[in-house]
Amino acid sequence: MSLKIAIVDDNSFLIHAIREKLSFFEDVSVKHTALNGSELLTKLEENHHIDVILMDVEMPVLNGIETTQMVKQKYPHIKIIMLTAFDNDEHIFNAIKAGADGYLLKEIQPDDLYKGICETMNGGAAMNPSIALKTLKLLRNPLSIENPRDQEDISLSKREVEVLEQLGKGLSYTLIADNLILSPSTIRKHIENIYKKLQVHSKIEAVQKAKNHNIIE
Repeated sequence: MSLKIAIVDDNSFLIHAIREKLSFFEDVSVKHTALNGSELLTKLEENHHIDVILMDVEMPVLNGIETTQMVKQKYPHIKIIMLTAFDNDEHIFNAIKAGADGYLLKEIQPDDLYKGICETMNGGAAMNPSIALKTLKLLRNPLSIENPRDQEDISLSKREVEVLEQLGKGLSYTLIADNLILSPSTIRKHIENIYKKLQVHSKIEAVQKAKNHNIIE
């Protein structure tokens, strides 16, 4: 099976670097590269047979979060992984709300990038450890959510918290599954639910307030 990838970044050197990381894997082909969201949308009009978009967050013209929202509305079948230099709380939250399927840091190793792409294609959510910890932090501060109904909705199950904690330690789905005595597909499901909860019940103000509380180390 060939994985068709698009890379969007306003730095052409970084596009080249990501392309090089993906060149190790025979089943990956880079179909589009673009320097901003607007350029990507034009290219998708010509050919939207893409499996995964690796998307930078901060770009001129149309940034990664706005682009993610537009791509998801028009081409819901395309998976989007945000690739960013910073694990900024607010970016994570906004990107997930916009419909991103995963969130990785740019300095990722080729193997981890490939694994993240495959996990996302299998319905999981690619997430690097520091992002998992930040997500936990955002969800663990019920005091920052003013509406009590939203508080209940956004709360994670004990299992979901365990999964995020393990992800935060940098463990793979398979290892997490072993540790929690669950199947990797159940772990995927939990991560998917965590993402859904964030998408549906998040409040940007909640994040800004939660930012100042170090809920976890």
